[in-house]
Amino acid sequence: MNHEEILARAKEYISFETDQFFSDEVKALLEKGDWKELEDRFYRDLEFGTGGLRGVIGGGFNRMNTLVVTRATQGLCDYLKEQFPDKPLSACIAYDSRRKSKEFSLATALVFAANGIKAYLFSSLRPTPELSFAIRKLGADTGVVVTASHNPPQYNGYKAYWNDGSQVVPPHDTGIIQKVLKVRDVKLMPESEARAKGLLVNIDKDIDEAYVAMVKSHLLRPELFSKMADSVKVIYTPLHGTGAMLFERIMKDLGLNVLTVPEQREPNGEFPTVSYPNPEEAAALSMAIEFGKKTHADVVMATDPDADRLGIAVPDGSGGFTLVTGNQLGSLHLDYIALTLKELGRMPPRPASIRSIVTTEFQKAIAEKHGIASFECLTGFKWIADLMRQFESNGYDFVYATEESYGHLIEQEVRDKDGISAAALTAEMTLYWRSQGKSLLDRLEDLYREFGYFEEKGLSAYFEGEKGMQIMSGIMDAYRREQPKQFGGIPVVWTRDIKAGTAWDRAGKISSISLPKSDVIQWRLEEGTLLTVRPSGTEPKIKYYILCHSVGEDLAKTKAETKRKIAAIEADIKAVIDAHRK
Repeated sequence: MNHEEILARAKEYISFETDQFFSDEVKALLEKGDWKELEDRFYRDLEFGTGGLRGVIGGGFNRMNTLVVTRATQGLCDYLKEQFPDKPLSACIAYDSRRKSKEFSLATALVFAANGIKAYLFSSLRPTPELSFAIRKLGADTGVVVTASHNPPQYNGYKAYWNDGSQVVPPHDTGIIQKVLKVRDVKLMPESEARAKGLLVNIDKDIDEAYVAMVKSHLLRPELFSKMADSVKVIYTPLHGTGAMLFERIMKDLGLNVLTVPEQREPNGEFPTVSYPNPEEAAALSMAIEFGKKTHADVVMATDPDADRLGIAVPDGSGGFTLVTGNQLGSLHLDYIALTLKELGRMPPRPASIRSIVTTEFQKAIAEKHGIASFECLTGFKWIADLMRQFESNGYDFVYATEESYGHLIEQEVRDKDGISAAALTAEMTLYWRSQGKSLLDRLEDLYREFGYFEEKGLSAYFEGEKGMQIMSGIMDAYRREQPKQFGGIPVVWTRDIKAGTAWDRAGKISSISLPKSDVIQWRLEEGTLLTVRPSGTEPKIKYYILCHSVGEDLAKTKAETKRKIAAIEADIKAVIDAHRK
């Protein structure tokens, strides 16, 4: 872009932006003559994708700001009114601890109000799963949560939800995108007018109470909390996010005194004690683990800023702590749920669990042992919610869902991953296995001895700019064209191309795939390994998932052999990436 084009775009933005904070920011850049920064802010519009918006906070069309948020909301309103022309509409809005989240959520509510859509707004920050719960509880038609989940502090985001409490799926996602692209004028109502007309209502205590009661109702052995309160120590950190209030309340109600990391308890959108507030990362749990060592904790738990993901660490038996992966925790959850439902005589007639196609097959083995149907879906919790929606009509009884990326769900009343209820279940599970003389690691080892050893490895390769997109496309095209026969010296048994909707084995037999089409390729290797590759839908990277399963008499040797297989497969993957970078 030349300077005249940038200037024209900047003037247009300033004329429409209602938040002086952002318009002044752009004016200051113009006065300074910082054309490089201005070009980055105006060379494109921040894309409203299938999950909503996510971007760096700041003034400009390619940033997260009030104008971009209100335009997205206007597009959502236009789509809703087209879908439900004769229905009184309502929306729920929640937000996290990030910079400008409160302002963005109020602006969102005022756009809904101006369009005649009643806005139920939380007056202070709340976890994302509570937003999903509120939509269903209040019978709302849509919902928005202002959050960038576990991204760095300079980011914020906007996620749109449908009337069942799940993030939007086809055809609604693309329908909303088309409406957002057409928005030029935004309707906005003053807050005082919206409240006077009953179009802006705060929701807090009633929804909090209902959510807390719901989570407690899904715990399987709640009596353990008071019985064993003195024998187990639980450390928790909300990582400066939304989780503390509700999780602490639930644990207190049940009689367990959770120790929250004091330096990380208060909400703070700068996340001052962590570089990256992601419970998947060891560094994010380091402060909680140190606290755990000092207090001799039995489990350390962390939720991300919007409290939809949960990461944990447990004592390793030698004075330290080991991180439990999302795959491992999901497997422990399903094992505990299945055992307990059976023991208590509460297993439903047609139990079903759900996992994404890149989540460990350990879950499938556990489910099958207990007579639980195991369903798989595309990556993204909205696809799990889509299957849950189908269960309502096909007779299956939902018992659990999980993704490898630290998302878990134990209840039907929420249709997104729920770090709060997952943390409550993890606390109960820790108490139960302690009552049996075991730790969570002990139980995991028991399961490995029963089902064989499962280990997973994720790899990501980043590609910046337009050339990077071409490289990623080239890698996917090459896999489809060349059809690899082996990885790491292990022969391919079958290939599954989800974009094409077909699968074929090495004898050439072709079959169809029932999953929605997506740019994903999978290879089943001999010895039980599953390898998946897909470009990320939100970042400029291509992602690989290696899911290994090995069986052997000696668990230590089996683990070593599995790690060798993963390393060999990883070397082949890196060779392909390096070849395409040249």
